Amino acid sequence: MSEIDARELLPNDRVQQSVRDGDITQLTRGASNRYASEGDTFEIDGETFVVTSVERRTLGEFTDADAQREGSESLAAYKERMKRVHPGSFEWDDSDEVLTYRFERRE
Repeated sequence: MSEIDARELLPNDRVQQSVRDGDITQLTRGASNRYASEGDTFEIDGETFVVTSVERRTLGEFTDADAQREGSESLAAYKERMKRVHPGSFEWDDSDEVLTYRFERRE
């Protein structure tokens, strides 16, 4: 367990603010880099968050519930957002391995 810089895990200010506001409670990144470990903490605007789990999985295992935890209304909307955010460099492949980081505000 260590304290990490929120920018290591959360790629931009919009995502950080969505985490702070409670709209995003998990984030999925490519499996080639590990950005945090279970128990790590990070701070956004003076509020502390703890990484509660890190799970290796495939994109094919994603559900609507995952998409909602990532701030999208559905899996279809999440897929479209990923293509929009990563133009030309992202193609949804159910077999791609990813790491899903779940976190919560520490009280």
